[in-house]
Amino acid sequence: QVQLVESGGGLVQPGGSLRLSCAGSGFTFSTHYLSWYRQAPGDKRELIAGITTTGTSLNYLDSVKGRFTISRDNAKNTVYLQMNSLKPEDTAVYYCNARASIYEYWGQGTQVTVSS
Repeated sequence: QVQLVESGGGLVQPGGSLRLSCAGSGFTFSTHYLSWYRQAPGDKRELIAGITTTGTSLNYLDSVKGRFTISRDNAKNTVYLQMNSLKPEDTAVYYCNARASIYEYWGQGTQVTVSS
């Protein structure tokens, strides 16, 4: 059974940091392109960061560049999103995504709330 399980969300003050994790199982994690998306209430889900299978190429949404860092550990079947200098507008449910060829998997999401 394919699973992606996110963790690490929560409530943080503006300017704070969180590290999200997403653990995969039931598929060959190392052969999949991995991404983080987020969706705020009333908004469409948006792609915020992506990383290639070997981690050599990273892509970011402009609004998170310099603040967020995506990384992966294929030995642990885990992808991470380090989020620094968080802003209230970063509040959303964050999802991880794994994609290879015609196959695509989603996690259940983890809530991140940035508020004082």
